[in-house]
Amino acid sequence: MKILGVSLGTKNGNNDTMCRVALEAAKEKGAEIEFIHLHDWNIDYCSGCVACSRGLVMGKGMICTRKDDFAAFYDKLVEADGVLIVDPIFESGGTGLFHSITDRMGPGHDTGMLLMLDGKLKEQGKEGLNPRLFQQKAISFIGIGGSDWAVRTETDHAMFAMSPGWKVVNNEFFSWSKDIIMQDDKIARVQEIGRNLVDAAQYIIDNNIMIPGSENVDLWKGEEGACPHCHGNNFYIFPGTNHAVCELCGLEGHLELKDGAMKLVADPELGPVGQEWHCHDLVSGKAAHGADIFENESRLMELNKDETFKARKAHYTAVCAPTPAPSKQ
Repeated sequence: MKILGVSLGTKNGNNDTMCRVALEAAKEKGAEIEFIHLHDWNIDYCSGCVACSRGLVMGKGMICTRKDDFAAFYDKLVEADGVLIVDPIFESGGTGLFHSITDRMGPGHDTGMLLMLDGKLKEQGKEGLNPRLFQQKAISFIGIGGSDWAVRTETDHAMFAMSPGWKVVNNEFFSWSKDIIMQDDKIARVQEIGRNLVDAAQYIIDNNIMIPGSENVDLWKGEEGACPHCHGNNFYIFPGTNHAVCELCGLEGHLELKDGAMKLVADPELGPVGQEWHCHDLVSGKAAHGADIFENESRLMELNKDETFKARKAHYTAVCAPTPAPSKQ
């Protein structure tokens, strides 16, 4: 069994150190370990060209116009049985680099979209995708911050696991942790997170759990969250109501105070969005989302042939030219 640790902090800083603390604990439980300092890798931002989604829905394959190290990084993620990502907290949430890898992960690596591609390839008499892409995976996140501005971190981080549909084991942040290497209680917790990841990965291996069909598998080892589905604690509350949507999994319902704690109570009367099958991390929810994307992309492709559409694009393109970057002048 292999556990991959990924640090997005400065070289040999707190994030690298805590990632290695967790990896050491994983190794002591018998896991093979690997460490990546992601700043050493060339990871570009997503340009939003939608080549990935079009390639998947049209059965052409996994396509990305960015020619950097992300494909190799994704392969490392796929090869691992468990993944730990340790990310510094700059402004209350995930870093820019973390958001870049999250953007690059989806929709081009969304399990629902990959299942669609797999089916189309086989319909064409071609070999399907690597079955390893559909193996369930355990993943944990740690955020390390120098102050108490950290409350967006959990949601930002767990978004990375949404597209592939991987199971989150721990998702925690440590505030006031510039000196975390000297805080024994936090070191002990990071070690526990490493051991939890090994146990979860082993459970997946022992039971040969695939992403399709793993809707009811819960490997969560953190504190119970306000969302009954993903344990999330961040919600968009519709103005003037207690109607809320989980910013992570998309489940909708009403926030209610139960036993002294605020909980989201799912509401099926809201339609599919109020039912767990529609949540973003489940294959059933991804299928619904994929159908919407396919319809949207098809409509846009047809619009590109429309003369009114082309005239409007030409008009607004001519309004002003972009200012060139000083480095390119």
